[in-house]
Amino acid sequence: MADVIEAMVEGGKASAAPPLGPALGPMGVNIGQVIAEINNKTQHFKGMQVPVKIVVDKESKSFEVSVGTPPASALIKKEANIEKGAGNPLADKVADLRIEQIIKISKMKEGDLLGKEPVAKVKEIIGTCHSMGVLVEGLPGRDALREIEKGKFVDKIKAGKTELTQEELKALENERKRLAEEAEKRKADLEAKAKAIITAMAGKSRGEIKAKLVEAKIPTLMIEALLPVEAPTAAGAKGAAPAAGGDKKAEAAPKKDEKKK
Repeated sequence: MADVIEAMVEGGKASAAPPLGPALGPMGVNIGQVIAEINNKTQHFKGMQVPVKIVVDKESKSFEVSVGTPPASALIKKEANIEKGAGNPLADKVADLRIEQIIKISKMKEGDLLGKEPVAKVKEIIGTCHSMGVLVEGLPGRDALREIEKGKFVDKIKAGKTELTQEELKALENERKRLAEEAEKRKADLEAKAKAIITAMAGKSRGEIKAKLVEAKIPTLMIEALLPVEAPTAAGAKGAAPAAGGDKKAEAAPKKDEKKK
């Protein structure tokens, strides 16, 4: 009879410490061998949490390790050296990846992708890049997909090329920093523009100001952060008056009944 242990480990850094050590101990297997196999199979996911499953046969003391993969978005962030995707991916770009890096990610996620051949799998990863504001070969995701349709990058994809030179990696890092600076400047400009509109429309209703901000193409998240919630109106306060009057009438009724008594 087999027992199954499932856990999340850091790629290439599993150890006999909890949760694995205490779970494997009663199984009678060689814990060192299990840990070594896990680290060997997860070494490509360094710095990321990876799901692993260990199936142990108690009688034969044999084991089998299977490794899941992090989401494609996590692999893209790791490859691009970013903490998160763009808040507004259509306007802001946070990194640029080479096709070799996209191929690498598609291979890591191979078993989870819907595409049946390498080009289709790469397209899926590029689609995720597009939703995160990550460029591919200097192009927005949709444009990169169009280039593939024309035959560009196909030879590299079919060859499975995944390695980049140190010079190429350095150029990508410089590009990431440049994009981050551009995004910060754009954010500061939009924030200044939004504050100017809010100040100029002081005294107007929140709805009117919000409509003007939307017209000026201020991002929704920024609008919500900068535009105060509208206080209850005087009309709302007046609306409570009839209820108070109603209470007085209700109080008056028992007095009539008392007179009848």
